[in-house]
Amino acid sequence: MSLPLLLSASDIRKRLQIIFPDGIENRNYVTREMAAKTVFVMLYVGAVVGEKRWVRPDQITRMSDAQAQAHSQVEREAWASNSLLPNEGTIKGRWYAANTREPIRDETLRGGLVRWGAVNERSDLPTTSPHPRYALTPSFVKLFDPELVGKALQSAIADWQRSNLTKGALTRVTLMLRGALEQGDRILVTFPGGETRQMEPGPSSIISKAVIEEFAPRFLERPAVIWLSESKKRVVAQDDALAQELGLTIEPERNLPDLILVDLGPETPLLVFVEVVATSGEINDLRKSALMKLATDAGYRSDHVTFLTAFEDRNSRALRTAFGSLAWDSFIWFLTEPDQIVYLSAQDHSDSVFLSHFVRER
Repeated sequence: MSLPLLLSASDIRKRLQIIFPDGIENRNYVTREMAAKTVFVMLYVGAVVGEKRWVRPDQITRMSDAQAQAHSQVEREAWASNSLLPNEGTIKGRWYAANTREPIRDETLRGGLVRWGAVNERSDLPTTSPHPRYALTPSFVKLFDPELVGKALQSAIADWQRSNLTKGALTRVTLMLRGALEQGDRILVTFPGGETRQMEPGPSSIISKAVIEEFAPRFLERPAVIWLSESKKRVVAQDDALAQELGLTIEPERNLPDLILVDLGPETPLLVFVEVVATSGEINDLRKSALMKLATDAGYRSDHVTFLTAFEDRNSRALRTAFGSLAWDSFIWFLTEPDQIVYLSAQDHSDSVFLSHFVRER
């Protein structure tokens, strides 16, 4: 068989970072150095679906920088065979320790490249079989042709993404990219009633815009915005008339949330206090208690008040940092997955007004 042309592992990684852009779930699994070296070894031995050659994770650990420079067909074929033999001694300069095969198998391959259709796993082998079982798909291999560059490479990557990334993943990518494009300009937010406001550029403003334009119409019957501020606590919008009608006293100097929404659809309006988290500032227990007091002082029952922390993405560093502090009986929503919502339940609230509100058929 004729083996594929080779890119260096560093060049493969650069392409992986384009093929799998921000917004892809577990993106790190398929864009880190380990992923690039995994693809390199698979190309090195010619493990491509249809060629009847496969690899197993421990082969990736056995590659070394010196071997990676041996590019002749004879050298590559010899290593492909020898790397499957029992390891009799020390491999000088090997890329990874032998026990690294688990993250290569579980994360890079099964949790990443196999999941996204870049690698096939043989289904005719028992789980415990020592035989190699992974091979690159031909369409993915084409993206690493050294002669494919410039606009031709961009077009090939776009075609592969359309064919292999799920609709949900593509939606997440689109929303993430849209947010990145809006970073440089003032951000126009359209309120439920059609009026507009401009916000300063930045990740918090992008998430606030999504809460108003994406979350509110999906999860509220008749949404309205009572309060909107930016991360610097500049007031963007304040509906005093609606607040007074609802019995709320909105004082800008108080420690108010980033957003206060109201659903005017139910007989008793539902108040939604929202914190937008690009880096920090989630609704924790202390914050929840303070905001609940604001509502109960206005005469609202606690089951007509709810709390939402909005993040850009569920793989974001902001969520990982804040998760342990998020208040129980509050909701989490992600810009990149607008149809989904997460509820942190401390007890059975199946009959509560706010939970049934959000899980109703939409």
